[in-house]
Amino acid sequence: MEISAAGRFEVRITAADVGKRVSVRRLTGNGVAAEKFTDTVGVLTSWDDDGMLTITRRDGGTVRIPESALVAAKVVPTRHPTTAPQGGASRHVTTAPARRRGPSAPYAELARVASRGWRPVESERLGEWELRAAAGFTRRANSALPLGDPGLPLDAALTAVRRWYGARGLPAYVQTATGAEGAQELLCAELERRGWLREVSAEVWTGGLAPVADRAEGAGVRLSREAGEEWLARYQRKGVSEVALRVLGAGPSVWFATVPGAGEGAAPAAVGRLVVDGRWAGFAAVEVDPGQRRRGLATEVMAALARRALAEGASAAWLQVETDNEGARALYARLGFAAHHAYHHYRAPEADGS
Repeated sequence: MEISAAGRFEVRITAADVGKRVSVRRLTGNGVAAEKFTDTVGVLTSWDDDGMLTITRRDGGTVRIPESALVAAKVVPTRHPTTAPQGGASRHVTTAPARRRGPSAPYAELARVASRGWRPVESERLGEWELRAAAGFTRRANSALPLGDPGLPLDAALTAVRRWYGARGLPAYVQTATGAEGAQELLCAELERRGWLREVSAEVWTGGLAPVADRAEGAGVRLSREAGEEWLARYQRKGVSEVALRVLGAGPSVWFATVPGAGEGAAPAAVGRLVVDGRWAGFAAVEVDPGQRRRGLATEVMAALARRALAEGASAAWLQVETDNEGARALYARLGFAAHHAYHHYRAPEADGS
């Protein structure tokens, strides 16, 4: 926290710092006995004329702070500052400090890799934004990915997004991110001001491939280029359609892992999916029979897939995990993964005639 030479706290941010990552200390509580200091770190996404600040944290949550409650504040310096225009939104720096663990990558790089690893059936460009559709199979394949400038003012771009998805009988979603270099806290704030609702949040974690490959032998894991009937028997999404199969099978280099179940005709004990894309390998759909969990099967699946990715020249790994999936998060942490950024799906408000 910023302290002057005289040993006093100082507030060293102003409304001109909207869009920058800041660290603030504020006074909370009512009455002298209840007063305490609370620290918040995030992107300053607004500073209203009435003296109310909004800070968006790494996880996408927001904190509103009266200017009068500030005790100390400063801009958090970044090693690799970049600008991130958001279709008419304020054009300030929206970077995060360099990560201390795992492969280094800005948000945009990982977002593009993840999109190529979970391809929609149909896509169209809106400036630098990508509109993606796959008959409603997962929000990731049915949301706009706003990387860069849409070539229109933000309101016009969002209207175009709504029309595009409406023409396909789909709700309009925009996928955004917070908490990493080049992330989109300002765009999140703009969407919320326009009534878009944040429905789903999850995290992208990254780690090295070699430590995963070294964790288990994976001798009982079978690898295939296709998601056959056996693999699908364990996949959690029942009644997989032809569109879903196209999404699952698409990507630069896709592999499916299967650990056979016990007995003829039994569903697999565990499955997993991998997409290799240059230096990156993305894990997905790692699922284990509930009756056979805590036996290391998920690690076996990931180790076998990691060795395949290493053989194809990849060195870094990424995966997506829900914030409330404690079991998966504990497993990935043991394998050396750490959170890189949070991502969110914002749904358009109900039609208002615009």
